[in-house]
Amino acid sequence: MSQLNGSVEKPPAHNLKTILMVAVFLLIAAAGLTYVKWWPYYHKAISAITSHTIGSSILTGGGETLPDPSWSAAWDYAVTYYKAVWKAALLGIVLGSLVQVLIPSGWLLRVLGNSSMKSTAIGGLASVPGMMCSCCAAPIAVGMRKKHVSAGASLAFWLGNPMINPATLIFMTAVLSWKFTLLRLVFGLILTFGVSYWAGRLAKDVEVSQEDVEKSVPHEQKTSPLWRRWLASIWTMTVHIVPAYFVSVLVLGAARAWLFPTLGDGAWNSLFVLVVFCIAGALFVIPTAAEIPIAQTFLSLGFGAGPAAALLVVLPAVSLPSLLMIRRSFPPRVVGFVFASVVVLGMLSGIVGMLVL
Repeated sequence: MSQLNGSVEKPPAHNLKTILMVAVFLLIAAAGLTYVKWWPYYHKAISAITSHTIGSSILTGGGETLPDPSWSAAWDYAVTYYKAVWKAALLGIVLGSLVQVLIPSGWLLRVLGNSSMKSTAIGGLASVPGMMCSCCAAPIAVGMRKKHVSAGASLAFWLGNPMINPATLIFMTAVLSWKFTLLRLVFGLILTFGVSYWAGRLAKDVEVSQEDVEKSVPHEQKTSPLWRRWLASIWTMTVHIVPAYFVSVLVLGAARAWLFPTLGDGAWNSLFVLVVFCIAGALFVIPTAAEIPIAQTFLSLGFGAGPAAALLVVLPAVSLPSLLMIRRSFPPRVVGFVFASVVVLGMLSGIVGMLVL
């Protein structure tokens, strides 16, 4: 530090405040993820390695067949689903709101504010510790977009959470095989970094200049207290996200038998089945890692490795609820491009699975 008249120059007060706010955000994120994800998944990984299972398929509710479409089927699935995800969903909304009030725009814009591959890569790598499903990661991606983070970086964070989740990859290796894990990882990386980058280019975000970055810091010194801004942020996010989330889960829970038909005697490993399963899987909603017992169930029913490999890509990547959550934050062409890319990559994964697994 420079000295003037024998005294040490102190850092600006706003810099210390910024550091403190970022530290608080990281502390809350680490504590929440430890409780919701890291510690439970540590024990779940040990159980998966020793027992070669992580439970029954949520799709069938532990039964042998899918229930007929009904209010009862919708409610039963919704209850089972929300019991599995409510903690992570709540954490996602909290972190998504805190991103907007604790993290300075200047910091985010410098690293994630442009449409470069570097920005997309950082967004994707930042998703690895999260290990959330697409619905739970969506509020954070929405919060990032409200802070003017680029579409590519926000999408990479959103897609990377479910697709390159290290815990899921460990479960998959223990329950299925390393071949399925490798296939999932390859297509997960393509989706997280490749599709996100090109979707970001398609969004045509306006690049943020250095001058805008510098102006953003004093602009955030609000007269309103931080707690009030946080409550306003979390209320707005909840109103925009929760209703569509709840209704779409009920609809998908009721429509399971239509989305995933048994298709005759089961020994199907054809292109037709891949198309059906990829579209249905990209719409359906599941908790983190639930695609593993679902794929395991379809394999046990006689479906080939192709449909199973496809489901391991499309089921976790996106869903109708998560697409509804992020639709306000991205242009429609970007949302459509991501959905179509998931379906196509799922089909390619299924074709590779048919040929080599």
